[in-house]
Amino acid sequence: MLTSITISNFAIVDSLELEFKKGMTVISGETGAGKSIMVDALSICLGNRVDASVVRHGEKKADISASFDIQNYPHVQAWLEERDLEHDQHCILRRVISKEGRSKGYINGRPCTLSDLKDVGSHLVDIHGQHEHQSLLKKNAQRQLLDEYGQLTELSKQVSQQFSQWRNIKDELSALQNRSSERDAKLQLLNYQAQELQRLGLKENEIEQLETEQAFLSNIADSQLKAYQASGLLTDGEEGNVCSLLNQAISSASQISPATKELESALEMMNVALIQAEEAADSLRHYQDTLEQNPERLMEVDQRLSEIYDTARKHRVLPEALLMLQADVEGQLDELQGSGESLESLKEKEEQAYEQLTALATLLTEKRITAKDDLAKKVEEQIHGLGMPHAGFFIQCQPLNQVTANGFEDIEFMIASNPGQPAQPLRKVASGGELSRISLGIQVVTAHTSIIPTLVFDEVDVGISGGIAEVVGRMLRSVGKRGQVFCVTHLAQVAAQGNQHLRVSKKVANEATSSKVDLLQEQDRTQEIARLLGGLELTEQTLAHAREMLGNVQLQ
Repeated sequence: MLTSITISNFAIVDSLELEFKKGMTVISGETGAGKSIMVDALSICLGNRVDASVVRHGEKKADISASFDIQNYPHVQAWLEERDLEHDQHCILRRVISKEGRSKGYINGRPCTLSDLKDVGSHLVDIHGQHEHQSLLKKNAQRQLLDEYGQLTELSKQVSQQFSQWRNIKDELSALQNRSSERDAKLQLLNYQAQELQRLGLKENEIEQLETEQAFLSNIADSQLKAYQASGLLTDGEEGNVCSLLNQAISSASQISPATKELESALEMMNVALIQAEEAADSLRHYQDTLEQNPERLMEVDQRLSEIYDTARKHRVLPEALLMLQADVEGQLDELQGSGESLESLKEKEEQAYEQLTALATLLTEKRITAKDDLAKKVEEQIHGLGMPHAGFFIQCQPLNQVTANGFEDIEFMIASNPGQPAQPLRKVASGGELSRISLGIQVVTAHTSIIPTLVFDEVDVGISGGIAEVVGRMLRSVGKRGQVFCVTHLAQVAAQGNQHLRVSKKVANEATSSKVDLLQEQDRTQEIARLLGGLELTEQTLAHAREMLGNVQLQ
């Protein structure tokens, strides 16, 4: 619950520090005194947007801090622990706004984002403004109220999330199906290319080997002739050959006398040359004997190379790139065939997501139907006590043709103000007074089921007076028994019901206006109740009436 608030240089407040207790705290004051300043400051501390106009004139910044006791609220403790924020069973929210309009937020002394302030604030305080009934006219707000009352917010969130997930899968599936014709055409082309390249059956280094073999087979006759000519020059030439010339040289050199070492070396080299020439001639004759023309094989090689070259030209690549092309085509083929499998997988995934969505939405519908009847009954009881004894309140769950992010139904609050009249949507109720009472009844009922520790009602009793005002006061006091309620009011009947009473007033000093807040004790409180009853002129009669009202509250 809210234990204290400190406000500095905010609007017409120069400095203010207040401490609070459990139960119902009422805040009253003259018009223009700033009764709602504390509520506005608290809203800003909870993350509401703000501008530089809230900074007190002449000051550099406004500073607001709110301290909460969270020892009985483990969900708030868990929120802080998840973000490594030390709490010691307390949560202190702070907001600093500069005169330039910049603001900084803090949680337990650590800087935080506006989003974090809003998030933790939503677990700590719920503020009901005097114009709350305006939002209640919207179907979205009505659906949210019903879900909050039935503790279905989390289930409703799951339905919304599952709907988004299903729609994303469905959109992905639709896009994939739209591309299927293009995919089929490409798949057909790739299949044809892959089959053609596979039939070609090209092997690694085959082109190089074929071209070498082709060159060899094409030149066999010429090779035979040149081998014959070479061997003849070495040994068989009729007009002289290498071997016969070497023999003559050896014969001539061997007749030289005296024989020297240089001559012996020369003779040895010529003998070696003769032997090598004879061996070379033998090798050439042997090579010539092995050469055999093979036109059939040459034709096969030519045809194979022609097939390879034609295929390369067809695919507009070099012959050496055909194997790389085949690998690429087969890779694309595998990928596209895999996408066909993913299409089926995605269809199955979409069906599963829709089944999960409908299961969650069906469960939400069942729980909403149970919750709506209970909520409608309790709201009807409240508005009967608020001067509409014959009114009927209903919550309509209109089935939709298809599931949406909000479920299978359209939620709308309905009211029949008088007997015999058909129920109409709340948004069509003409009377502002009736609408205010219905809104207050809804707020009180939902407040009873709220897990939020601190509830603030900012002049929700506008348009209500007399005996109905006393009923409103009792309603709010009963809500305060379960936690903490703040009520800004101008009605004595409501103010008398408070466990604490704060009075807001204005003071002028040094040509500057400021707002101050006093915690009223018995005598001051009686005078304030009397002022609310009868205006600024306090008579003994209004004072006696005020004492009677406060006394009756003590006897309740």
